[in-house]
Amino acid sequence: MKKLMITAVSLGLAAAGTALAQAPSRTVWDGVFTADQAAQGKVLFNNKCAICHGAEMNGAEMAPPLAGGAFLANWSNVPVSEFFTRIHSTMPANDPGSMSGQEVSLVIAYILSFNQYPAGTATLPSDEAALAQINILAEKPAAK
Repeated sequence: MKKLMITAVSLGLAAAGTALAQAPSRTVWDGVFTADQAAQGKVLFNNKCAICHGAEMNGAEMAPPLAGGAFLANWSNVPVSEFFTRIHSTMPANDPGSMSGQEVSLVIAYILSFNQYPAGTATLPSDEAALAQINILAEKPAAK
């Protein structure tokens, strides 16, 4: 009986450790893209996204806003990887999936910059596993 309890406790601790290991370790407040990426992303956004989402990212008819409260209501507390996957597989609407992973990362860098998240010194990756470690947060954490 004692061995069974120890095994159950060990399994519980292992599961908790796995859950913690899978939680995003950084947020968009940590400077997860460069200013250069955001500038390149602006060009791509204007060429591929602004026609539907608007130059000010307000959205229109079928295109949701990519800035402000409505954007953050949809994406806050979500890993950047989910946003990346949505864009990569469904955008642009007239040619879904046509942007490379690098182009999607550039567009996301611009969207984050437009939403007043800080640029940093490391580039935003285009690898979904790495992006899964970055969480979108509406509010700046107190410790940042």
